[in-house]
Amino acid sequence: MADGVLSAGVNLEAFAQAISAIQALRSSVTRVFDCLKDGRRNKEALEGREKSFVSIFQESLHSVSRDLGELERLSNLVGKPSENHPLHNSGLLSLDPVQDKTPLYSQLLQAYKWSNKLQYHAGLASGLLNQQSLKRSANQMGVSAKRRPKAQPTTLVLPPQYVDDVISRIDRMFPEMSIHLSRPNGTSAMLLVTLGKVLKVIVVMRSLFIDRTIVKGYHENVYTDDGKLDIWSKSNYQVFQKVTDHATTALLHYQLPQMPDVVVRSFMTWLRSYIKLFQAPCQRCGRFLQDGLPPTWRDFRTLEAFHDTCRQ
Repeated sequence: MADGVLSAGVNLEAFAQAISAIQALRSSVTRVFDCLKDGRRNKEALEGREKSFVSIFQESLHSVSRDLGELERLSNLVGKPSENHPLHNSGLLSLDPVQDKTPLYSQLLQAYKWSNKLQYHAGLASGLLNQQSLKRSANQMGVSAKRRPKAQPTTLVLPPQYVDDVISRIDRMFPEMSIHLSRPNGTSAMLLVTLGKVLKVIVVMRSLFIDRTIVKGYHENVYTDDGKLDIWSKSNYQVFQKVTDHATTALLHYQLPQMPDVVVRSFMTWLRSYIKLFQAPCQRCGRFLQDGLPPTWRDFRTLEAFHDTCRQ
C-alpha cells in the first residue's frame, strides 16, 4: 500500500538514482574527513607534503560539490507525492528514523484502508436492506390484523409512588426477605435487600428498571464512610462474587420492558432461592461443595441449585 501512495506523483527511476547519488555524496564527505584525519603523512619535504595535502583536499571537496550538484538535479526530477491523499499531516510519520521499531505510518495506512472498505460494504448492505422492506401492505395484513390492539407505549420514567407500591407489595410477598428503599440521588431508587441471615444485596434501579446488583455477605459492611450504600466495592468472599455474577446474568434474562413490575418480581423470586445457599446440594452431582464453593447457580425456571461447572 505504501508503494501505491508513493508512486502517485513520484518518478521512481529518478528516485532510485537519487538514492545512489546520496550514497556517492556520503562517500565523498567521508573521504574529506579521512583526508583531514590523516593529514600530511608522506615522507616528502615539508613544502611537498603541504602541496600534496592541499591537492588531495581540493580534489575531495570538488567530489563533494559534484555529487551534491547531481543530487540537487535528481531531486527536481523525483517530483513530490500527491497532496490529495486523505491522511494529511500523518504522512510525516513516514519520516521517523525508527520506522522498523514503531511502524505507525504503515499501520495507519492499513487502518484507513479497512475503514474505507467497511464504509463501502456498509453502504451496500444499507441499500439491500432498504430494498427488502419489512412492512406489510394493507391487503396482506387482513381484517384480523387491523383489529389487533396496539401495544401500549412504555416509558422509563414512572411515578415514585408507583415504584414504592410495587416494592412494598414484593416485600410483603416474601417474609424471609426484607427490602429497604432509599433515594439518595433524587428519583432513582436504591434497594438494600436482606435475605435471612445469608446475604445482602444492593440493587440500583432507574425507575423500575434494575441497572446493577452487588451481593455481599450478611456480616459485611454495605455502607461507605459517609453512610451511603456502597455500590462499587465487591464482596470479600469468592462465593458472593460468584452470586453477583449470576445476578447480573439474571438481569439480562428477565427482560420485559412492557411490564417492568413483573421483571422486578421475577428477579426477587429468583433471588429468594438463595435462602438455602449453604444448605442445598447440587442437583447434578449431589455434593454440597465443589472447589470449596457451594452451588451458586440457580436455574431461572426451576430455581434448582447447581455448581457453576455442573450447570453446563
